[in-house]
Amino acid sequence: MKSITTVEQFNEIISNDHKALVKFQAGWCPDCTRMDMFIDPIVEEYDMYTWYDLDRDVLPEVAEKYDVMGIPSLLIFQNGEKKAHLHSASAKTPDQVIDFLESVNEQ
Repeated sequence: MKSITTVEQFNEIISNDHKALVKFQAGWCPDCTRMDMFIDPIVEEYDMYTWYDLDRDVLPEVAEKYDVMGIPSLLIFQNGEKKAHLHSASAKTPDQVIDFLESVNEQ
């Protein structure tokens, strides 16, 4: 998972035609650490996305703009538009993440 560290980098990534999945997280977040323990096989399986990691404390203006109120949250972007958002309350287990990705792929 590649890290996004600037607003410019974020804007460039989400404006592309490919689907970018951005995981909003923070180093102090226990649920983010828990997600890190199970996310790698999911990233490999759902390789139709380019996966990114964004520390919401480093880029709070991006988190605020896209209504990221809790972490970890997974947001999917394409062509500069937010296509889907898995809020932190529903991102606690591998099954919840997989169900989210499956529902997005069915659209």
